[in-house]
Amino acid sequence: MDEFIQEFLIEGGEILDQLDRDFVEFEKNPNSKELVARIFRAIHTLKGTGGTIGLKKLESVNHVGENILSRMREGKLSVNASITSALLKMIDVDRQLLATVERTGEEGDMDLSGIIQSLNAILTAGEILVQNGIVPPNAVQDALQIQSENHDDSVTSNIRVDVNLLDKVMNLVGELVLARNQILQFTSNQKDAAFLSTAQRLNLITTELQEGVMKTRMQPIGNIWNKFPRVVRDLSNSSGKLVRLEMEGSQTELDKTIIEAIKDPLTHIVRNSLDHGLETPAQREAANKPPQGLLFLRAFHEGGQVNIEISDDGAGLDLNAIRAKAIERGILPSQQAAKMTDREIANLIFMAGFSTAQKITNISGRGVGMDVVKTNIEKIGGTVDVSSVRGHGTTLKIKIPLTLAIIPALIVTTGGDRFAIPQVSLVELVRLEGKAAESGVEMIQEAAVYRLRGTLLPIIYLNRELKLTRKADSDGDGAINIVVLQADGRQFGLVVDGINDTEEIVVKPLRKQLRGISCFAGATIMGDGKVALILDIVGLAQRASLAGESSGHVAAVAKEELAEGNEKRESWLLLRVGDSGKLAIPLSMVSRLEEFDRKTIESSGNRQVVQYRREIMPLVSVADALHIPAHAVREGPIQVVVHSTGSGSVGLVVDEILDIVDQHVSVARKIDNSCLLGSAVIQQHVTDLLNVPELITSIANEGRMA
Repeated sequence: MDEFIQEFLIEGGEILDQLDRDFVEFEKNPNSKELVARIFRAIHTLKGTGGTIGLKKLESVNHVGENILSRMREGKLSVNASITSALLKMIDVDRQLLATVERTGEEGDMDLSGIIQSLNAILTAGEILVQNGIVPPNAVQDALQIQSENHDDSVTSNIRVDVNLLDKVMNLVGELVLARNQILQFTSNQKDAAFLSTAQRLNLITTELQEGVMKTRMQPIGNIWNKFPRVVRDLSNSSGKLVRLEMEGSQTELDKTIIEAIKDPLTHIVRNSLDHGLETPAQREAANKPPQGLLFLRAFHEGGQVNIEISDDGAGLDLNAIRAKAIERGILPSQQAAKMTDREIANLIFMAGFSTAQKITNISGRGVGMDVVKTNIEKIGGTVDVSSVRGHGTTLKIKIPLTLAIIPALIVTTGGDRFAIPQVSLVELVRLEGKAAESGVEMIQEAAVYRLRGTLLPIIYLNRELKLTRKADSDGDGAINIVVLQADGRQFGLVVDGINDTEEIVVKPLRKQLRGISCFAGATIMGDGKVALILDIVGLAQRASLAGESSGHVAAVAKEELAEGNEKRESWLLLRVGDSGKLAIPLSMVSRLEEFDRKTIESSGNRQVVQYRREIMPLVSVADALHIPAHAVREGPIQVVVHSTGSGSVGLVVDEILDIVDQHVSVARKIDNSCLLGSAVIQQHVTDLLNVPELITSIANEGRMA
């Protein structure tokens, strides 16, 4: 019987999660016969199986719920918010009962009279007086038949594996990877062809086995998101707000360890968006918005990471209030606060205890949570960033690794010891030799920096941070090796003695004696059997005070240098407009590059528009705006440069997007046209520099769009 109970606890948890989603959907689509039938079958399964294995309380409460669903199937009872709330409370009671059984082996002494009474009241209320009885035998037979068919399909295609067993297999694969690495290192000095062939075969099999086992640990992020419709529904009702939840990319997969780590942070962000982000219907209508707010969740893979975005179209962050609160609490001096960018101000919400809430609610507002969100995400090697436009909404962007068990890493040496740097943090490698090594690293107010393509890059010496003695270079040429890293949205250079190679490493957690050291994220065993520590890039940056006063000095000097003279180094997007016209736009003015099918272009008034990312985006013809003769009509999609402002996005229609260049641009000739900044020589061609804001303003004033 214990085996049956364990199996039912797993199945019951899955059924309850599905019921949460189905009830929220049923409230929106009350006429869906398919939903009513599915909910009925689920509750019948809980009641029937629970009674079979002796869970009488579970059987009794779901018996009443089954009667309600039976009346709905017969068309004698219509769903409404109060009925849905009562049934969801029943699901919560079911979940508590199962948790008690899992913990103690019994249902416990929970009093079910209240929930049963409220469910019975639904059956006996108003004009729908019905008797409490069993479901018609033919309906039960139908449900059992469908349940039996579904159960048979599940048995043939799926099998449940204990999580602890899966973890054990993963650890064994990790040990196999370590052994594989040791053998491959040993083969570097071998010449036996048969032995080398066998080693390569072992390498291939180990890699395939590793990938296969890691796939068994991968779970869709929808496993977390599936709980949010219920969360949003309950919070919407309690706060009096109207919210539409949209989710995209729910099949995006992550390692189960990461799924568990981000579950609570994501839930807090969703609750926070509803409480502080979205306005009440009255407030939204006063701001010329639809009364129903939008909460949008998106997940996708990019660059070996998982990107998660949580957006709302609410009031946005009050950056002035955040700046004032930071000054009031002494976090920032007023002069420094005045110079900070909007992004830097917005990210102050992740500081411990920071809150601008005027009142405390039962959802959030106590100044705790966002700092914990950031800490928990960074613990698994992720980053979190926030952007907001006042009056239009807020977006939180989270980047996290796919898995934590086996990761690619760059191996470096300093002070005679080896260290591993997770490749997800690696941007590029720079080696300075000869005169470049002598003068490459400069000091700005006691902060070491390197000028990387015109940008001042803060420098950290790993041996100094770890208090190690730097070993002389083996070749004695005095070269400097800089590993350019990305941490918490900032880039910095890490100077090491030597750079070895990249390889896959098995992450081993540090023992509790070392967990308090912020610059180490774990350890790994190298091919020769020796241990190498894995660097925590975010912790290393914080330990070196990159976000402190020295970083502020570097940023200030960089801004001053960029402001001096007419010539500056910047990234430019090169375009062709008309038959021969070449234009350049500062890349900082470009949000995205898009192609649109000509069939998707629509008209609104005297303007041409396109539906783009949940908004109506006007299109501006650059050729028309500058009175450049049009290029011959061409087939295929139109190319558009998207420029975003606080008030929305505008699409600049061009003939061809040519290239992106990074160079010093000196305005060689002024032009008597406010839509152009002037002309410059870029890639040995005279190129007009486009004044994007002025172009959009002039076109809007004239009422002309593409």
